[in-house]
Amino acid sequence: MKKRIFIVALMSLCAWMLHAQKFAMVDMGYIMKNIPSFETANEQLNQISKKWQSEVEGKLEEVQALYKNYQTELVFMSDDMKLKREEEIVAKEKAAQELKRSYFGTEGELYKKRESLMKPIQDEIYAAIQEISKEKGLDLIFDKSSAMSVVFATPKLDISDEVLQKLGYSK
Repeated sequence: MKKRIFIVALMSLCAWMLHAQKFAMVDMGYIMKNIPSFETANEQLNQISKKWQSEVEGKLEEVQALYKNYQTELVFMSDDMKLKREEEIVAKEKAAQELKRSYFGTEGELYKKRESLMKPIQDEIYAAIQEISKEKGLDLIFDKSSAMSVVFATPKLDISDEVLQKLGYSK
């Protein structure tokens, strides 16, 4: 009786192993670095970001200058003049913060620009990954460059070069 239970358990284990999921991994960082259009788009985003950052910093420096002038002239001002200057400084600071939010906020111009430049590249990569997974019958594909905790993975599971070949960027 024990032999039969053991044999059934062994056969069940073998059947389970035959139906185990197939998986592979990709390194999205590696793939992106090897696609020239990604590097071009990334450089373009950096230039736009620097330009907008300097514009925002210029507005904030203007606010600082107004505040310093206000502090030096404070003793010579009437209460009405003080209030008017304070309101002017606060309004300029709010405008600078609003400009910063419109450029760098969660729905800001930089986000929209990044989306328009990067999404087509990412979509192309994901389509290539899906195609390879269908060809190889893969059930799961991990990204080893993400925050996922992969302690070790054998290099033969890495299909990053195949994705690059599928996209036409072979090494």
